[in-house]
Amino acid sequence: MADSSGEISRRLKVLHVDDDPMNLRVVQEILGAFGHDAVMACSGQEALERLACEAFDIVLLDIHMPGMTGLDVIAQLRASSGPERDIPVIALTADVYSRRPAEYVALGFSDFVSKPILVAGLMATIKRCTAAQPPRALSRAG
Repeated sequence: MADSSGEISRRLKVLHVDDDPMNLRVVQEILGAFGHDAVMACSGQEALERLACEAFDIVLLDIHMPGMTGLDVIAQLRASSGPERDIPVIALTADVYSRRPAEYVALGFSDFVSKPILVAGLMATIKRCTAAQPPRALSRAG
């Protein structure tokens, strides 16, 4: 949901998954500056564990991570049977030449943002991906 100024009118809970601590910190600062809550995960496995027991509005998912890549995470997430399977997920990658944005969508991502991340582009993409989403459930595990 957005207000008339184009800003997102509700506080979002965002799961950001990246193996690079600096990237995690930068995105946390950006999201915090816009009044959103960032929860960080350092691996694909940690992301899936958090998604299974915590409700989020959106996921920012790095593509290139050691072990479980972002592509592995999106495949497992979309194949799961829980409510988290339908969460919007934005692919984050510096490798903009290997795949077109439409290919990320075909793989199950909601959208794509290239690195280095530009604040306006990130926030516009988050707004677009969360506009039709209802607010997250208050509790996943109960």
